[in-house]
Amino acid sequence: MKSKAKSIIMSAGEYITDMIGLIYPKICMACDRPLLKHEETLCTFCIYSLPKTSFDTQNDNPVSRLFWGKTEIEGAASYFHFEKGGHVQQLIHRFKYKGFKEIGFEVGKHYGTELKNAAPYNTSDIIVPVPLHKSKQRKRGYNQSEFFAAGLSQAMKIPTDFTSLYRAKATDTQTRKSRFERFENVESIFQLKENHPLSGKHILLVDDVVTTGSTLEACCHILKEAGNKVSLVTMAYAK
Repeated sequence: MKSKAKSIIMSAGEYITDMIGLIYPKICMACDRPLLKHEETLCTFCIYSLPKTSFDTQNDNPVSRLFWGKTEIEGAASYFHFEKGGHVQQLIHRFKYKGFKEIGFEVGKHYGTELKNAAPYNTSDIIVPVPLHKSKQRKRGYNQSEFFAAGLSQAMKIPTDFTSLYRAKATDTQTRKSRFERFENVESIFQLKENHPLSGKHILLVDDVVTTGSTLEACCHILKEAGNKVSLVTMAYAK
């Protein structure tokens, strides 16, 4: 009798969920299509059709070239091409500024499934997201790169470290700055906490979007000074 009652309650719950879905359908965060029952965050069409870079299969790719002659890295890649007005831009905008944290986690899981079979990324010891300054994180409510890192971690079975690397001071926005101005803006603002465990490791440093690479480069310098090897991945690459 209890089993039958439980089954009725579960069926009623599913019915209510379906009715809510009809009135307020969940939409794909990239293209706005209503999601099907089995889909989460991204529709199946976008999962296969968003512009992927395949940079993780190319040692000589546009992201890795950003760091040539500036800092030595093991590898660098991005999941998507970022194009103005495209679906990836909408996805990133909702992720960074509209509070849809689940986007980063879901994209991280998908990308991590590919990276766990791609060297040198799959030999990383730990995943470290680019940190936000505490004032900016309070204002936004979260560090978007941590959610991307968490999704990668789940898929790749590599642990994360969200606390050792920190941003010591706030900086102006990077928008509309030249590459030199961007690097000047972030130079020497990242630090490692005392007694941190990041030494002698292969670190997978992650961020949401890479444009000039200035922020990632500044983080790399600090991590390498502590005796680490560094690989880099981001959600998207913007020319």
